Amino acid sequence: MKQLAFLFMLLMGAAGAGEIPAVSAKTLEVTTTTPGLASIARSIGGDRVEVQSILKGYQDAHFLKAKPSYMLLVNRSNLLIYQGFELEASWLPLLIQGARNPRVLPGASGILNASLNIRPLETPLGEVDRSMGDVHPQGNPHYLLDPVNGLQVAESIKSKLAELAPEHAEDFESNLKNFQSRLKQKIEGWNLLMEPYRNRRVATYHKTFTYFLNRFGLEVVGSIERKPGVPPSAKHLASLADSMKRTQTNIIIQSNYYETRFAEKVASLTSARVLPLPVDVGGEEGIEEYMDLFDALVNKLVHAFEED
Repeated sequence: MKQLAFLFMLLMGAAGAGEIPAVSAKTLEVTTTTPGLASIARSIGGDRVEVQSILKGYQDAHFLKAKPSYMLLVNRSNLLIYQGFELEASWLPLLIQGARNPRVLPGASGILNASLNIRPLETPLGEVDRSMGDVHPQGNPHYLLDPVNGLQVAESIKSKLAELAPEHAEDFESNLKNFQSRLKQKIEGWNLLMEPYRNRRVATYHKTFTYFLNRFGLEVVGSIERKPGVPPSAKHLASLADSMKRTQTNIIIQSNYYETRFAEKVASLTSARVLPLPVDVGGEEGIEEYMDLFDALVNKLVHAFEED
């Protein structure tokens, strides 16, 4: 956190060297860190925006490399939207620094932290250090896996787009209302599909799906990672298997970009099945926009519970 703040201070100092150019293009060039944010931005911006995501849906945001091609994207942007809660802390400051785009420097008008109005889950208490693993001091950053949070993020993006292009504010407001109406209807349908399985138990690999599980009332009996980002010991896996057998937990969910060998080991000690799941838009064939992601997640879980 201190390193992130220090880099941002350096960038702010560099910004003072020149005036920030005004936004004048017919369409706004928007870059997002994640494809879920990109999908929402496209829905709100419509034909007034061109949106690209740095991250692909099959990539782990914790381990992205700050490539020159990403810096070029940020360099051309009128608006940079990032997920926040330090999800991008290891690489986003480097991209901003390398992009040399005063519009997207911290404090400038062309940068948006999408997490500002989100209530975080799993915020650690007390001091955080590396011995605890890859803990996020500001809370779990995977909040877009709760579709209700998507409603709030859409509102934030609309407000920022209207600030940058006030002549199109009515279009952005209309697009927002349409997006929120569709998403609310979808949430009602997902709730109905998941209701029979409320309070069902699952095991996880990483805490990626905390917001999703919380939204749909599923209980986590334990995680394969005892500490985030740290490979589990054989003793921990055996303990998790015992907990799963004791609670009759038969499903292990994990992001589909993680290797499955640890999950398969636990499954071999129990009667559980491993269920790899997409994490973001583009994380699996057919998931082309934000709502598609939840269609896929809900359908896969319902199918798994029906077979259990």
